[in-house]
Amino acid sequence: MVEQADVVRNLAGLRVLDVGRLDETGDRCCGTVLRETGAVLVVFGGLPGTGKSTLSRVVALRLMAVWLRVDAIESAMWRAGVERDQPTGLAAYVVANTVADAQLGLGSTVVADAVNPVEAARAGWRRLAESHRVALRVIEVTCSDPEEHRRRVERRVPARDQPRPPGWEQVLARDYQAWSESRLVVDTMDSEDECLKQIMEFVQGS
Repeated sequence: MVEQADVVRNLAGLRVLDVGRLDETGDRCCGTVLRETGAVLVVFGGLPGTGKSTLSRVVALRLMAVWLRVDAIESAMWRAGVERDQPTGLAAYVVANTVADAQLGLGSTVVADAVNPVEAARAGWRRLAESHRVALRVIEVTCSDPEEHRRRVERRVPARDQPRPPGWEQVLARDYQAWSESRLVVDTMDSEDECLKQIMEFVQGS
């Protein structure tokens, strides 16, 4: 009998996904399976137009992670015929949490992209990380120049996964509570490369 590990390497480090016993022919035996993962739950937050999706998408690619966008989930509900006067925003967070729960259970790293404006939304991610005993990395994305932030919001082009991006007045009126938990704050007035450097170091625990 020999021991063998199936290993997946990603930019966050080495993950041992499954260790089992193989017989001499290479077939897996019915012995105890040791399962350890290096999964991380990476949660982005911040007002619309700050650059969350741009950064979170690249981070997900670099980590080979599952990328969940709450805005895209809500837009899919509208396309499916759910009326916009229904609480689709809340429902989208519930769906995103459910999908993240399943993916973390498989040992996958998850990158969640959402405004996460209030404590109730943020608490859901904390509970999820605690239940799976994985590291939680929270990144708040900001734009320190109000004029640049407004320009970005007003120049956003509707897309399939967000056909009606919010206007500037809607962004200003958003109930966005101050964060109370440990997090990395990045300012997208810095270059994209600099923001990504900070985020990757934070996520990887450097």
